[in-house]
Amino acid sequence: MTQEILAHPWFGTWLAALIAVPLSLLAHRIVGLVLRRITRPAPAIHAMVVNCRAPARLVFPLVALTMVWQGAPDDLRFIGNVRHLTGLLLIAAATWLTVKAISGFAEGVLAQNPSDIADNLQARRVLTQTRVLARTAMSVVIVAGGAMMLMTFPGARQVGASLLASAGVIGIVAGLAAKPVFSNLIAGLQIALAQPIRIDDVLVVEGEWGRVEEITGTFVVLKIWDERRLILPLSYFIEKPFQNWTRHSSQLLGAVFVYVDYGMPLAPLRAEVERIVKAAPEWDGRFFNVRVTDATERTMQIRVLCTAATSGLTFDLRCSVREGLIDFMQREYPQFLPKMRISADGLPEREQQLPQPQGQAPA
Repeated sequence: MTQEILAHPWFGTWLAALIAVPLSLLAHRIVGLVLRRITRPAPAIHAMVVNCRAPARLVFPLVALTMVWQGAPDDLRFIGNVRHLTGLLLIAAATWLTVKAISGFAEGVLAQNPSDIADNLQARRVLTQTRVLARTAMSVVIVAGGAMMLMTFPGARQVGASLLASAGVIGIVAGLAAKPVFSNLIAGLQIALAQPIRIDDVLVVEGEWGRVEEITGTFVVLKIWDERRLILPLSYFIEKPFQNWTRHSSQLLGAVFVYVDYGMPLAPLRAEVERIVKAAPEWDGRFFNVRVTDATERTMQIRVLCTAATSGLTFDLRCSVREGLIDFMQREYPQFLPKMRISADGLPEREQQLPQPQGQAPA
């Protein structure tokens, strides 16, 4: 029995494989410990190394087995199939390793730039660039890995060669079919580099107000103020206009409009606005003022400007100022609230004829 095993054609190859696999796992452990130690001063690289532990544990033995199979005799039975299968597994494991490396590096970069702080403009810029570029790179790696696996099959190469004859027609059809894909891919790169929008930016798009919740490789998720989600393709933000309220800063200037009668004195109104704004916790202390911005045949338009640190605080501050002014006028000057004056004969006051001097005919 022992002689038969020793005489088997695969005996030397299997023995080499049984020795190579444990040695490769030992090498994986040693290399991993060394890399984790020397990359600690660089958080992004360290996160990448840590994230690659699982796929690397598969890549090392597959590399060792590939070397063993390549050293085996070519006339060994099934050696070609074994080499092919190991090669496919190695390509898949290497693709997984590359994807995990990109993902780990991105996580390390994001960990160095936390976005849960008050002034997070720079952090949101890094967050957007990192996520979009990382997802784009991972998509390219996965497609390349799948293409390499297909190219290992002779049949796939022959099919590809036969299709080259009709590449002109197929290229046109494929180009038209893939136009949205490539359009979004290019738009994603433009958004990552130029950054017209970033994660957590406040936008007004298609008449909807919301925050950028997610940027994927093909679309953007906008979280509307009432918890709805607006899904838009990446190319939308390159081709169409929209409002970005936090492009350079989250600070905003809010406007409140109030309509009052012409008899309303402005000095107490200004004093009340000052009291309301300064007492509001949402006000950031930068600026406020009160101006008469319009006058119609019935009322004056009073505009109050006030500033806050974020768009959400600006909205709350505007509501507080508006409610405070209405309460103040109802309490102190109810007679100067907007009203329609009706004369004794039922006609609006502005339509009454003015009394004429005695002896003078009406005009």
